[in-house]
Amino acid sequence: MVPTMVFALMLHMLPLPDWLTYVRPEFVTLVVMYWVIAMPERIGVTIAWCVGLLLDVTQGAILGQHALGLVIVAFILQLEYQRIRVFSLVQQALVVFVLLLIKQVLVLWVYGLVGHAPSLQLYFLPSFIGAIIWPWVYLFLRNLQHKFSVSHEF
Repeated sequence: MVPTMVFALMLHMLPLPDWLTYVRPEFVTLVVMYWVIAMPERIGVTIAWCVGLLLDVTQGAILGQHALGLVIVAFILQLEYQRIRVFSLVQQALVVFVLLLIKQVLVLWVYGLVGHAPSLQLYFLPSFIGAIIWPWVYLFLRNLQHKFSVSHEF
């Protein structure tokens, strides 16, 4: 689990041209979402908070803004993981889209509180892109989980 989160952080920190940063999916959030759905007893709000703080530090963002978004997303997923597990990948992608939007609205809210609100023209595009790539992220991480026998037990 840890290597996948580190890899997602590295993908998030990968330098891109300005125009391409608007289409970068929320890799860290997607990976955390997968692990909360796959193993809610091991990955939850505490891990989401820690990963969110790492994301804040690596981005130079206001400390706690991404952590807050990830905690809310992880909390919702922990409440509903049993339902989400039985959804088809398309239905899961719709849930992922809504959860990514919630996270982005929370991050936007924090930006607005401190007076650094970004342009809204393409701000929510990463949520849409994340929902589109969710089936592949899900299948990739599930295959890794089975390949390396990551189990639910401590």
